[in-house]
Amino acid sequence: MKTKKELRDEYKEMKFRKGVFQIRNTVNKKVYVDSSADLDAIFKRQKFQLNCGNHPVAELQKDWKELGEDKFEFEILSEIKENDTAVKSDPKDLKLLEQMFLDEIMPFDEKGYNKKKK
Repeated sequence: MKTKKELRDEYKEMKFRKGVFQIRNTVNKKVYVDSSADLDAIFKRQKFQLNCGNHPVAELQKDWKELGEDKFEFEILSEIKENDTAVKSDPKDLKLLEQMFLDEIMPFDEKGYNKKKK
């Protein structure tokens, strides 16, 4: 059996798909844009939060409850590719990529669920 340290070291070496995603309301076309260091898990997490009624974005939560899951689409907008020889990407790269999409899509007010940062 592996020690906690061995398991932790193995986890640190795992490669996860990182990138920017959106949740799109197909009825009113509003979108929620965010980023994740684990694209394979984020959609499950987002759906779980929405289905449990505890998503941090109240307006998205309200629309999800009123319209239902089938009126929303989950999409990957961009992915940061890492190869085996490269140094792991900096988390700042992910936030920079997210900000680029926020600036381009502008999912605020009537266009989306994101809130403008002050």
